[in-house]
Order: sequence, then structure tokens, then C-alpha cells
Amino acid sequence: MKKTKWIWIWAAIGLVLGIVIFWPSNKGNKEAILEANAVDEVVDTTELQQVHYKYGIPSDNFEIAEGVVEKNQNLSLILARYKVSPAKIHEIAQRCKDVFDVRSIKRGQNYTLFLAKDSLRTPEFFIYEKNALEYVVIDFKETSEVYVGQKDVVKKEHTAKVGITSSLWNAMVEANTDPTLAITLSEIYAWSIDFFGLAKGDSIRVIYEQSYVEDKPLRDFNVKAAIFTNTGKDFYAIPFEQNDKFSYFDEEGNSLQKTFLKAPLKYSRISSGFSNNRFHPVLKRYRAHHGVDYAAPTGTEVYTIGDGVVVKKAYQANGGGNYVTIKHNSVYSTTYMHLSKFAKGIQPGKRVKQGETIGYVGATGLATGPHLDFRVYKNGTPINPLKMSSPPKEPVSPENMPHFTQVKDSLVNLLRKI
Repeated sequence: MKKTKWIWIWAAIGLVLGIVIFWPSNKGNKEAILEANAVDEVVDTTELQQVHYKYGIPSDNFEIAEGVVEKNQNLSLILARYKVSPAKIHEIAQRCKDVFDVRSIKRGQNYTLFLAKDSLRTPEFFIYEKNALEYVVIDFKETSEVYVGQKDVVKKEHTAKVGITSSLWNAMVEANTDPTLAITLSEIYAWSIDFFGLAKGDSIRVIYEQSYVEDKPLRDFNVKAAIFTNTGKDFYAIPFEQNDKFSYFDEEGNSLQKTFLKAPLKYSRISSGFSNNRFHPVLKRYRAHHGVDYAAPTGTEVYTIGDGVVVKKAYQANGGGNYVTIKHNSVYSTTYMHLSKFAKGIQPGKRVKQGETIGYVGATGLATGPHLDFRVYKNGTPINPLKMSSPPKEPVSPENMPHFTQVKDSLVNLLRKI
């Protein structure tokens, strides 16, 4: 009995000693496990950082299918290729209504489908690029929204010095400068320079900012300053804001925007000038031509050179064809002839703003080809539109002149260094 009692006592002592001896080892194992878990967590975080996104969607989780909208192709035809049912396509179109009209999908635009990585390759997302900057995301889940996203934009500043031998457009091409910059410049200088009468020896220096998306340039130009030399005279374009209005001014602080535009349409050529004795190409006889003919493709937009009221909208079979007459004030009125059609809403009595489209170039009436016959009347008498002077709008105010002078001097100094 006593022997058995001692056996139990020694067994208990051994158990306690075992716990004491092995406890540090167990504690070390626990720390090792925690450290191992911590390593696992670090690895997982690294993997998360390597996830690739496209249009804000984790693209690694999907199979990507890209395409370009073909002629006569619509959303239904595109999705049908991926076995999307007509019912599902209809449901998607209904969800898009308040955000994007699926009927406006255009030929040549890019689209992308995110497909499930399974044997069915079920479409999960459809992305349509509206333009170089914006895209529409359609999530196929019925509870998800349709939304418009925007790509990241990077702005870059450029300078250009361009000598002109023929047209500004051609000069831009020859100088390896985006020729569409010429359109922005022609709008800024529309009241100062006749872009149909540029001559060899003219030139322009310009500082401008342009946006880039995925390293591709957008055709949005923010002209920060320019000097246009035309027939030996420098025309400055200095951007300045006063009274919460942004505009361009010359070196003396006069606004470049005048009462009238220099021309009623963009990028064309003068096919016939103002004359008291011109040979008519249809009638085959000499008679007065109290206007300027601008040859341009049918459908080219024609806009009013100044604010005013439409006083005539009519058709002249043996003359000007479809024409519009606008009264600008008590002195000046203008007429636009041979239009293929009138702009929507153009009716006698309608007030129009400078630069507003009033019609489209055509060859109605007595005309051998599409062109605009543009006429200006001063106190009821026709005058040569190319020689018409135009008073400037509000100049830089006296109180703003010191600041304007500081801005101008800084920008002109930069332009001279180009």
C-alpha cells in the first residue's frame, strides 16, 4: 500500500516537472506560428498590390475580349456573338436609358468585354468608349448600375514657331505640329486676321497646353499666349481674366473679340471677291457681285458673324437660292446665300448669337457648285466684307491694367524665346 502511494506521488512530481520543462518550447512554437502567419499576410498584401485594373475593374479575374464597332453594328449584334439572350440585351438597354442611349453606339469606337474564366465565357461587363476620354461601363448584374467613367488625363505644355507659305493648316503639318491647333488659333484671331488671305512670310509663335490620355493626344488646346505676324504686323493674344470673364487681348489691352467675325465659316477658300463688274459663270455676262464667295463642301456649317435678329428666310430661284438675312444693329446687316438647308429653328424674328449656325453650304439658286455667297450691308448699301472694320469689345479696365501688363510682359518674353 505504501509502495503504491509513493508511485502516485512520483508520477505527479514528474508531470509537474514536464510541464515546467516543456513550457518554453511550446511558447516558442506559438510565436513561430504567429510569425509564419505574419509572413503569409505580407505575401498576400504583395499579391494585392500586383492586381491589374482596366476601366477600374480587376482584369486578372476575367478573360478580356476587345473589338471595334463595325458598320451597321449595334449592341445587340455585338452581345449576340457572346450568346447573350435577347431578353438580357433588352434588360441591359432599359437600365442604360438614364445614362447612355445604346442606339448612339458609333462605328469605329472601341469596346471591351470582360468574360468569366469558365467554359461558358459568360459576359460580366461591357465597356464602350464614347470618345478618347470617356467610357460607359455596363455591369451585367441586374442590381448594378450603368455609369460613365473617365480615363486619367495628363496635360503637357508645348511651344511652336511656324512659318506660313500657303495656309496655316499646311504650315502646321510642315512644322510637325498638330494641324487642328490651327482651328483654335483661327477662333482666337477670328476678329483680327483674315485666314483666307494669309501670305507667304506670315508666321506664328504659340505656347499651348494639350491633354493626353494613355499617351495619346486629345484635340483640346489651351492657348496660353501667341504672336501672329500677318503682313508685317504682330497680333498678340494674351489671355486674361477680369470680372470673372476669360478672354484674349492684344498688347494694349484691347479685346481680340470684335463685334463681327472676319468670316462666316471655317476653312474654305475665296472663289470670287466683291466686284461691281464680275462675269457671272451661269448667266455668262458681266454684272455686279456685291459679296464674297467662299467655296466649301456641301453641308459645311455657316454661322452668323455677329449678334442680331433674323429678318428674312426665303428662297430665290433665279439668284441666291436658300438665303438668310440678319440685322445686327441700325447700321449693319448680313446675308448668307445658296444654302443647302437652314439650321433648325431659324425663322424671321429669331435672335441669334455671334458664331451660331444658321445654315449649311449648298448650291441652290444660280450656282455652278457648292459655295456661300456672303454679303454685308452698311446703312442698306453693300460693302466689301473683307474691308469691313469692326469695333472691339470691352478692353482691360484701368484698375486691372497693372496686373495685365505684368502678365503680358512675362508671356511675351517667353514667346520671343521660341
